[in-house]
Amino acid sequence: MAVPHSLPQRIFLLAYNPDKGRVALGTHLGAMLRAAALADLYRAGHLTDERGRAAIDVRHPCRDPVLEALLEEIAGSKPHTWQSWIGHRQGAVIRAVRQQLNDGGWVHLQPHRILGLFPTSKVTIREPRVRKELLDRVNTALHEPIGSIDPADATLVAIIVAGDLSFVLDRKTRRANKQRIQELTKLSEPIGPALYKSIQAAAIGEV
Repeated sequence: MAVPHSLPQRIFLLAYNPDKGRVALGTHLGAMLRAAALADLYRAGHLTDERGRAAIDVRHPCRDPVLEALLEEIAGSKPHTWQSWIGHRQGAVIRAVRQQLNDGGWVHLQPHRILGLFPTSKVTIREPRVRKELLDRVNTALHEPIGSIDPADATLVAIIVAGDLSFVLDRKTRRANKQRIQELTKLSEPIGPALYKSIQAAAIGEV
């Protein structure tokens, strides 16, 4: 079963709660999608890490419009930490990834109004087996030999854990696989740790 290529799209599909029939409320979806986009750019060599900051050595074209928009944002700004970039423009990345999935035929968007007043879009996954395939990849990353794990899947798990997407990986499962999750998070560096710090900083700012 084919799944979307980009990590942000994969995270979005995993954040969809089939029991609720919508993307789970109360998740750190925007932060996770920004982290996922940074991870894709980092793994593809578009970004490098310079003393904890996202940097561009040589600008290469990026075919994915969501990733290209983030790369343009970074290129036009002074250096910032990975954590800082995760905290920017979260609403915009949610809308962009959602539209990308719709355009690619992964989801169906239907105009909807909350309480009959606030415009939004109802999201429906067109093929539930795609999400199941992503869940299988998460499970594989937790149990197969660490050397055989796709770095993208390692980062996927690190983002899910840092973003506390508990209906994908509940606390019991995370406790049982604590050491493996630490190994996968290390493979995701600098993204997993930066996402955790960003979410923690946002929570403190809300108090």
